[in-house]
Parts: sequence; C-alpha cells; structure tokens
Amino acid sequence: MNASVHAIPETALREVLASAVPELHRHCRDPWMVIGSAAARLAGAEVVVADLDVLTSVRDAEALIRHWQARRDDTYVPRGEERFRSCFARFRFPGLPVEVMGGLELCGERGWEPVRVDRVVTLDAGGLAVPIPAAAEQIRVLESFGRPKDLQRAALLRRLSEERQ
Repeated sequence: MNASVHAIPETALREVLASAVPELHRHCRDPWMVIGSAAARLAGAEVVVADLDVLTSVRDAEALIRHWQARRDDTYVPRGEERFRSCFARFRFPGLPVEVMGGLELCGERGWEPVRVDRVVTLDAGGLAVPIPAAAEQIRVLESFGRPKDLQRAALLRRLSEERQ
C-alpha cells in the first residue's frame, strides 16, 4: 500500500530522511523499516521525534555499521538493555541521529522474542519511499514495548486511526 505524506513534518526529520533513506535503499539487502517516534510522526501522530529508528536484519545492520563507520557515535549507550537486544549502532546524520537495530528482540513473559511487523506501508515522504509499520502494527509493537513513551505513542496512533474511520 502506498500512502502519501504531503508535507514532511519538522525540518530535522526531513533532513535525516533525505540523507539516510536513499542510503538504506542502496545498502540494505533485506526489508527494512522506520519504527518508533519517526514512524508515528510520519503516520500523522503529533509526537516529538528525537531520532530515526530503523529496523533491519542483522546482516544489513552489520553492513550499515561497516559502511557508516565514520558516522558512528560510539559514546551513545542505549537504555533498556534488560528488555531489548539487537545488532545496534547509532550514527550522526544531518537533522537527527539514526539508530539501526538489526534483528531487534524484546524480552517478555516468554523470554526473548523477535520484534515482528506483519504489515508495512510505504509512504511518499518528499519523494522518498519510506517503509513504516501499518498503524495497527505500530500500536501492537509500541504496546509490547510497554514503556510510558511507547504507550503514549500507541494511544495517539489509536485515536488517529479511530478519527480516520
């Protein structure tokens, strides 16, 4: 499904999308998608975007780490290691940092499980094809994360989905 984002919000988000998305299309061999606050914002939720979270395969995360080595922020340590694990790296890009999570897993009641997204939509964001989880998938994933910021984003997306029906 293709959807259109007529005006990409915030200059910083526009900048990072313009810099990172073409590179992601060029260097990722497996499906990838933008998740987190940027995906919620692109879907229309009024959320603050602090970075561009990209869900990839482990293979693609390793390739991006090699390719973007000069951009890597080795000083950043993500929070939540007790609940999340992945082939992770944070990179400096114009506008916002890019965080790549290869093979993201979440520790829940049944132990470590892969974070899966079953339905992806591709948005046209300023002429760039940006894959994000469908709204229902974003809500499910954000609720599974369980952090207050994720639950707030899920609630905003749920309200937005209800308003559009």
